[in-house]
Amino acid sequence: MAEPTTRAFLRHLYDTAVAAAQPAGCLKGRLPPPPSGRMIVIGAGKAGAAMVAYAETYYRVTHGLGPDRLIGTAVARHGYGCDTGTIPLIEAGHPTPDEGSVRAAAAALTLAQAARADDLVLVLLSGGGSANWVAPVEGLTLADKQAINKALLRSGAAIHEINTVRKHLSRIKGGRLAKAAWPAPVITLAVSDVPGDDPATIASGPTVADPTTLAQAR
Repeated sequence: MAEPTTRAFLRHLYDTAVAAAQPAGCLKGRLPPPPSGRMIVIGAGKAGAAMVAYAETYYRVTHGLGPDRLIGTAVARHGYGCDTGTIPLIEAGHPTPDEGSVRAAAAALTLAQAARADDLVLVLLSGGGSANWVAPVEGLTLADKQAINKALLRSGAAIHEINTVRKHLSRIKGGRLAKAAWPAPVITLAVSDVPGDDPATIASGPTVADPTTLAQAR
């Protein structure tokens, strides 16, 4: 008789944890007010589409923002997409990046670079963002990044070690998305999937200054 009870209890714990991580619960009451300019919503990760969908509905319904003031882009793992309203969605590879990952990173960087001082860039991150956004540094190709990613995953390295390497090979990770958005302010809300919840490690910290060195990556 103990086994069904234990199984039911563990299932209850699992369902409770998953429910607590749903974007509607995580983002409720935490979204910033819109700026005087445009609200630029950029989401990435396995929950990227769901997070952007919640934010899009909030700003459209609660604040009455139309497509002239509410813009953005979202990327999620293949099969994890949903209706994101007026904000376009790209599905990309995970854990191995693909062409969708490259297109998604390019879309995010383009929006960030076009941001003005009176705009607000809201970045919504979740686990999987590192694979969903791929912008290789000069001299590297998508094939190179795929091979490196596979090797890192096989290595048994900890996630912060893997992301240390990823950040030094990327034009979007390691704070480079935030740098591209300057002078617009950037706010990041993240659903963490990494031990310790270090913002510089979640999705390889695209809006957090990289504390690691090239020597550490090597």
